[in-house]
Amino acid sequence: MKLVSTSLITYLFAAMLAAPLVAQAAGEAAPAKVAKPDLVQGEKTFAAVCVACHAADGNSAIAANPKLAQQHPEYLVKQLQEFKAGKRKNPVMQGFAAALSDADMKNIAYWVTSKKAKTGFAKDKELVTLGERIYRGGISDRQVPACAGCHSPNGAGIPSQYPRLGGQHAEYTASQLTAFRDGGRTNSLQMTQVAAKLNDKEIRAVADYIAGLR
Repeated sequence: MKLVSTSLITYLFAAMLAAPLVAQAAGEAAPAKVAKPDLVQGEKTFAAVCVACHAADGNSAIAANPKLAQQHPEYLVKQLQEFKAGKRKNPVMQGFAAALSDADMKNIAYWVTSKKAKTGFAKDKELVTLGERIYRGGISDRQVPACAGCHSPNGAGIPSQYPRLGGQHAEYTASQLTAFRDGGRTNSLQMTQVAAKLNDKEIRAVADYIAGLR
């Protein structure tokens, strides 16, 4: 009967210990694939759930309802998830979002963002100058930052971080700023802090100016 050498035993033992680490490294090197959004399904779901309030192409004609066309998809998904979870309060939207899966939300968001946003326009000539000053320069004595810093000079926003605002209904923008200020909307600490320093006239002014951005 032959004896197994000590060196061979040591080698086999080391190989046994290394095997799980090799398998783990292989798993880390091949991350799971992220499913691409299904735009066809997104269009179908949008038509079934969203079209009555946001129009067939995402350009809502109702001033109280936001335009969704060309909005950053990551932002839309985040808002739908927060409506569903109750983090953003709105009984109507919470009801609709509750019926959507994460895949539904992603499909809808990427489909509607592929639609071109229709331009808007400012309506109040007396306020538009004030609105432009706040949007572009903020209010220094109250430490109100310029909106353009996060939402860009033309209102296009910064994908994945800050939403597109340009051309949005002034009524909708004003209602959201008021909700941030008064505690009705609490899903953005940054916007709560900004809106807390604005009065009604300033909110109307900046919302009207935003409506005309393009």
